[in-house]
This record gives sequence, structure tokens and C-alpha cells, in this order.
Amino acid sequence: MKIVEKKDNKLVFRAEMSESLANSIRRYTFEVPVVAIDEAEISKNDSALYDETIAHRLGLIPLVMPKAVAKSREFNIKLNSKKEGFVFSEELIGDLKPAFNKIPITALDNGQEISLKATARLGKGKEHSKFTPGLMIYRDIVYIKTEKNCPKEVTEVCPKNLIVEDNGKIKVTDSLACDACGICVDTATKHDKDCIKIEPTNELLITIESFGQISPEDVFIKSIEELKSDLVEVSKKI
Repeated sequence: MKIVEKKDNKLVFRAEMSESLANSIRRYTFEVPVVAIDEAEISKNDSALYDETIAHRLGLIPLVMPKAVAKSREFNIKLNSKKEGFVFSEELIGDLKPAFNKIPITALDNGQEISLKATARLGKGKEHSKFTPGLMIYRDIVYIKTEKNCPKEVTEVCPKNLIVEDNGKIKVTDSLACDACGICVDTATKHDKDCIKIEPTNELLITIESFGQISPEDVFIKSIEELKSDLVEVSKKI
């Protein structure tokens, strides 16, 4: 495995892995438990939005997870606002903090007020999307092979401008960024079908984006842990 890009909520790396295994890990991101607002008691809501809409928006606000959470534990969160303008997630006060402070919940006019109490619980993405910790996508890393008779037209059709002419030769600047769209091959086929080839490798480019509850590294690791746990259960039953 080799890290290609790393940010607070995004991790991109390359790894030798079968697509079937990568897809299994991807599907198990919905088995990773995270905390989300599951219940809201709205005592006052003068905004233009219905109570149900407010509750729905609250549930989709990512909350930063503690390191260890018992399945039965509940977290209390409050919101009280009388100020005119947007009410943002940063105004939520309680046991957990929102992952992002500027998520709009509703808007208040002068003299309006919103007051509520909410309860956050542990859940999984397969139960409701609000419990999803992030997304994982992957694709093949390909090798682009060009011959001497490769036409210059291929440098003009690549949507990512990855194919350039250098001292009369056609070369690829960054094969890692190629998503194998095949436009260059279709263009080259008119000249010589073998002058440019896109060949698969044994590696995948894997991207994990966290919604903020846990880090992208933890999304990947915990997905594998949940997959292993289920495989152990299957093995026992077999």
C-alpha cells in the first residue's frame, strides 16, 4: 500500500487488491457504527420549516465520535436560538460536537425562536443513511503504452490532458490519474489500433472520504474489522 493523497477527511492510496475484496470492504462501511441524532423533542419552532424537516436535518449533521461508545449509551444535545438569520450546527450544545460548524439547520426572522432537545445514539448505515461514516470508491490503476507511430491527435482528445508530445514522442504524464475512458484508444484506432494500449495492473486506486464522525483511516480499518467478524461467524456455522 502506498498513500497518494491524505487530508483530514480524505485518504487516497494504491494497493494490490482484488476488486471483489475491495468491494466487500466498501459495502461494509455501512456496518461501521457511528453516532447520530436519532430523536428530537422540539418545544418551540417559529421558523418556516416544519418540525419534521428540522429533525431530519439534525439527524444528518455528522457528530464527532468519542473513542469508545457503548451500544446502549445515549448523548444529549440542545439547541436554543433567538438570533435573526441562519441557525448553524455550531449552536448545538451537549455531549457531542458537530464535525462541521456551518451546516445550516434553519433560518429565523426577527422575534422568532427555536428550542429543542435531541438524543444521539449509535447506529449503522444499513439502518439509516445518517449513521454512514463515509464513502469508499476504487478503480483499476492502468498502464498506458504508446508506440512511435502514435498519432498527435491523441494529445488533443484526452479529457484530463494526460497525453502530451515531447520531442516528437507521445508520452503519458500521469498514468495514475487515467480512468481508462478509452477516448485516446478510439482516436488512435483510426490510425493504427496497436499504437496505444491501456493495460490493467494488479493495483487499485482506493479513495475513502469521511463525513467527519471518524477519520478516513478508521473508516477503512473498522470496515475490515466488521467484515472479519462476519466471516468468523460464517466459518463457525459452516
